[in-house]
Amino acid sequence: MKILVTGGAGFIGGNYCLKMTEKYPEDTFVCLDLLTYAGNLETLAPIMDRENFRFVKGDIRDRAFIDELFAQEKFDVVINFAAETHVDRSVEEPDVFVSTNVMGVQVLLDACRKHVVKRFHQVSTDEVYGDLPLDRPDLLFTETTPLHASSPYSASKAGADLLVLAYYRTFKLPVTISRCSNNYGPYQFPEKLIPLMVSRAMADQSLPVYGEGLNVRDWLHVYDHNTAIDLIVRKGRVGEVYNIGGHNEKANIEVVKTILKQLGKPESLIHYVKDRPGHDLRYAMDPTKLVTELGWQPEYNFDTGMAQTITWYVENRGWWEHILSGDYKEYYAKMYKDRQ
Repeated sequence: MKILVTGGAGFIGGNYCLKMTEKYPEDTFVCLDLLTYAGNLETLAPIMDRENFRFVKGDIRDRAFIDELFAQEKFDVVINFAAETHVDRSVEEPDVFVSTNVMGVQVLLDACRKHVVKRFHQVSTDEVYGDLPLDRPDLLFTETTPLHASSPYSASKAGADLLVLAYYRTFKLPVTISRCSNNYGPYQFPEKLIPLMVSRAMADQSLPVYGEGLNVRDWLHVYDHNTAIDLIVRKGRVGEVYNIGGHNEKANIEVVKTILKQLGKPESLIHYVKDRPGHDLRYAMDPTKLVTELGWQPEYNFDTGMAQTITWYVENRGWWEHILSGDYKEYYAKMYKDRQ
C-alpha cells in the first residue's frame, strides 16, 4: 500500500512513521507536514533515508497542492494526524484551529473522493465528548456519547469528525475515526504537560500547575495509540468510530509528582497558577469496542510508560533543547505571565 501520513512530523504522526516504516517495509509512507511550530524534522531523522519513506512539505488547506499530490502519488490510504492541538493556543487563536482542523480536513476528504482512496482515517480526540464529573468514576466515554466540546480546539475536532461521517453517509467515502485519550511518550512538543514538566524540572525551574491540579486525564502511551490506529486502518469497519483509552486515569498533580520523584526533584518546584478558561474536569475512555472487535491491548501501563518516557527525555536533551532555544520561550512567557 501507499499511505499518506499528514502531520507526520508532529508527535503522534512522527511516532507512527518511525514504527510503521519498520513494521511494514513492503508499504510506502509519504509524510506530509507544513512544519509549523510543532512539526520537527529531527523526529524523522532515523527514517529519512529509508526506501519506503518520503517527506513532503505542504499545507492540507492548499487545495491545488493537495489535488496535485494525490494525482501524482495515487494513495491507497490517508491517515490524518495533521491538526492544531493545544487547547491554550485555541483560546488565543480560534480561527487557526477552524482553518486547519475543519477546512483542511474537507480538502483532504474531497481529494480522497476525487482520487478514489480506499480508506481515509481521521485521528480525533476524547475532548470532543466534553468532560465527566470527578465524583463519578463509573462514567466513561463510549462511541455513542454525544459530542459536547468545551474549547475551540475540541469544537474544531468535533466539526471535523462530523464532516468525515457526513462524507461517508453522503458520498460513501470509506472512512474510520479514532478518538484517543491523552497521549504521552517520546518526541512530544514541550508545551504539553509531561515534556513541559520534565524539561523544567531538569532545569530546577518552577512547574506551573493549573488550579489545584485535580483535573483527571486517561493517559495513553503513543506507541499503544499507533498500534490501535494501525489495527483500525487495516481491519476496522468502514464508517465506524473507535475509542482508544489506556485505563490510566491520573490527576494532573499525580503526573507532576511522578515526574519529580523519578527525577529526584523536590515538590517545592510545583507552582499553582490560575486555571485555564473552561478547563475540562475529567476524561475517561471505554475502549471495549476496539478490544472486542480488533483484539487491541495496550502494552504500557502508566508506571512503565512514564518511566520509559521520562528516561527518553533525560537521554535526548538535544531534541527538546533545540525547541526551547527558539520561539517557544516567548510563547511560554505570554501564556503564563498573567497566571503568576
